[in-house]
Amino acid sequence: MDFSFASTFSLLFLAFCFSSLSTTATARGGERSLDSSGSMDDNLAYISRKLSEDKHSTIGVDVARGYMTNVELENAVEQFGRRCSHISRIYSIGKSVKGVPLWVMEISDKPGKEEAEPAFKFIGNVHGDEPVGRELLLLLANWLCDNYMKNPLATLIIKNVHLHILPTMNPDGFSLRRRGNANDIDLNRDFPDQFFPVNDDLDSRQPETKAIISWLKERHFTGSASLHGGALVANYPWDGSQDKRKQYYACPDDKAFQYMASVYSRSHYNMSLSKEFDGGITNGAYWYPIYGGMQDWNYIHAGCFELTLEISDVKWPSADELPVLWEFNRMSMLNLVASLVKTGIHGRIFSSDSGQPLPASITIKGIDYTVKAGRSFGNYHRMLAPGESYEVMVAIPGYKSKNTRILLEDEAMNVDFVLDPEEDQQMQSQPRSSCNCSCNDNHKLGLLNILGRLHMEIPVVAALIMAFLCFLWKRKFVFNPLKNRKLAGQRRPVTV
Repeated sequence: MDFSFASTFSLLFLAFCFSSLSTTATARGGERSLDSSGSMDDNLAYISRKLSEDKHSTIGVDVARGYMTNVELENAVEQFGRRCSHISRIYSIGKSVKGVPLWVMEISDKPGKEEAEPAFKFIGNVHGDEPVGRELLLLLANWLCDNYMKNPLATLIIKNVHLHILPTMNPDGFSLRRRGNANDIDLNRDFPDQFFPVNDDLDSRQPETKAIISWLKERHFTGSASLHGGALVANYPWDGSQDKRKQYYACPDDKAFQYMASVYSRSHYNMSLSKEFDGGITNGAYWYPIYGGMQDWNYIHAGCFELTLEISDVKWPSADELPVLWEFNRMSMLNLVASLVKTGIHGRIFSSDSGQPLPASITIKGIDYTVKAGRSFGNYHRMLAPGESYEVMVAIPGYKSKNTRILLEDEAMNVDFVLDPEEDQQMQSQPRSSCNCSCNDNHKLGLLNILGRLHMEIPVVAALIMAFLCFLWKRKFVFNPLKNRKLAGQRRPVTV
């Protein structure tokens, strides 16, 4: 009996160990194969981190206790929408593999209305086994509602930003308590990649990925952040490198991203004190390269400056720790959203002749990246690191481009542009004179003139014809007097 019990216990223990190894995942990138091009030190560092993450990512039986289920989360979103309807709107961007709606909470003083304001989005629970973000994002939404017109920071955000919060991108993975979605696909590997032709087939992407891509085609976001777990660091692009090596691989707006990541890290209780990451921030490829990530895709294809935030050392901590994690991350989340209006350059672009807004392109000299102004208001919002001088250039076909040099200090700067049409554009906008007609117009005018002349000459011709007929009639009476008298005898007498 004892032997049987011991054998059973040993088998269960071994099965648990193997199952744990098969579901291990890194915080940001999931399982990674060892890159033969990397150094031995890089591979050893990767193995060390992977073993550490394995230890933290073991999901116990009662790990979900205290966390909202998907049904409870949906109810919480609906309840928030009813309670805070004056500053919010609830909508869905799609459904998961299993048909769970992906609900978004929009928070603004004018929710659902288009304004010349920047938009920011938070996305939680990208990986199913990293649920802290979905809890903190509900707390953030309710805190903003409760503190509107009471707290200056809450009021600033609601009045000047359209904040969109997607608490869970991967509800199916959460229910299954695993990293991937219902198809066991890592959603942070499912986006088109700039370096390698992966995920280029739209039909092969997961429905959750398609929902995000469609969302960003419909709406422009200036800034964004996705919430993850398993480390404590603010990660910024690029996430990968061209040769797949672990190295610092900077994107064109590297300084702006470092600034945004530092805003989050410095506002955090202890993220900036990290001994592993200098200042609590890191370039993704320098930490470890990933491909098909959502962060880089946002920046390249959607004009959106996105960070990947690792907000808890443990991927799925006990629910008892959520209040502490909320306090540690609350000011970081608030300050990151507020940075959209507290720094960078903002403005509108108009036409000098019509006064209409122009969807022009805004570039910064020396930075290979373009921001587009909106069509409705001609508004733009450009994230830039403060404390530097920039040359801002604006251009749109049909108008003369303009540029100006600015010194961006600690506060945001408003820079509007009025563009003059090019000369040929001005000529086209002027009314045409009668001497500047096309060939077809000349033919039409000639025909009209002929018809007009005919209209005037027809009565004259008719009069001449009648006169000629009268002449012939009289002549007939003169040359045939006998017939004339006969006809005259048949008429009634006329008194003269």
